[in-house]
Amino acid sequence: MSALVSLAAACVLAAAALAGAAFPAGRVALGQVLPILAFLCFVAGVAFRVLLWARAPVPFRIPTTCGQQKSLPWIRANAVDNPSSGIGTIARLALEVLFFRSLFRNTQSELRPDGRLVYTPSPWLWAGALAFHGALCVILLRHLRFFLNPVPAPLIALQSADGFFQVALPALYASTFVFLGGMCFLLGRRLVSASVRYLSLPQDYFPLFLFLGIVATGLWVHFFEQSTAAPAKELALGLANLSFARPPADLPAVFFAHLLLASVLLAWIPGSKIMHMAGVFLSPTRNLANNSRAVRHVNPWNPDVEVHTYAEYEDEFREKMKGAGIPVEKETK
Repeated sequence: MSALVSLAAACVLAAAALAGAAFPAGRVALGQVLPILAFLCFVAGVAFRVLLWARAPVPFRIPTTCGQQKSLPWIRANAVDNPSSGIGTIARLALEVLFFRSLFRNTQSELRPDGRLVYTPSPWLWAGALAFHGALCVILLRHLRFFLNPVPAPLIALQSADGFFQVALPALYASTFVFLGGMCFLLGRRLVSASVRYLSLPQDYFPLFLFLGIVATGLWVHFFEQSTAAPAKELALGLANLSFARPPADLPAVFFAHLLLASVLLAWIPGSKIMHMAGVFLSPTRNLANNSRAVRHVNPWNPDVEVHTYAEYEDEFREKMKGAGIPVEKETK
């Protein structure tokens, strides 16, 4: 039911864009107003969430570790899985962000018919997630060519490398098919796996269907509306320069559906789970060195407490302790 609701919402958005593109006012709203509002929502929302996380107090070292902590010199420590220095922490965070290291080491539990609980690795989930995110990064970088003039040489080289097996026009980009494969795997996993489907909510499916709609409309424009590249870049440059020029008249309606779905996704990100892209850098379980054996960490907001040491206690009750036969550490003269 959650998947159907999300799919219906994505379809309604696409249909609304196709209908709105038939009117001049609708093309202005879809091509200028909504993308700018979505970008402002994205920037403001991300900034708000990051500041909110950054202000959250972290009084203790709570990194998630799975290796030997640094202690005695003759005990070999794991500098990456249990970092005690800033360099080790940066290395572990880089491996997490670039290669999803914790997901690669993830295990899934399964209750067998004979009652045994079995833990097995889940490399396919890691491969699908890595393919999805890696291809998405390449696609976003490729799309920067619409907002830059002239296009930097590295982006041209990336686009050429991505379309290395081009045999005809329009170009076939490897990142598009890798992205589709990763996205279909993640969506299929939520639909097929009973345990994952039980935990999935409409807000889990909605971004995936938005991605699916963005890819579908983008492929349609790329393969069947080949004259769209120039006017699309004209519109993108206008948005980047805040010139607010009227969208070119030769942009097809499906392009506005593509743009609306992308705008909705952009505005959706700050309030969704996709914000893990920024949260991973601010998570104390990832960005802290585990040096609790070398450095004492004191809760910064605890008030000063007046303590009564044992020496003071003994000075106060020494004679009574001696009278009761309780040994004392310091004898009076």
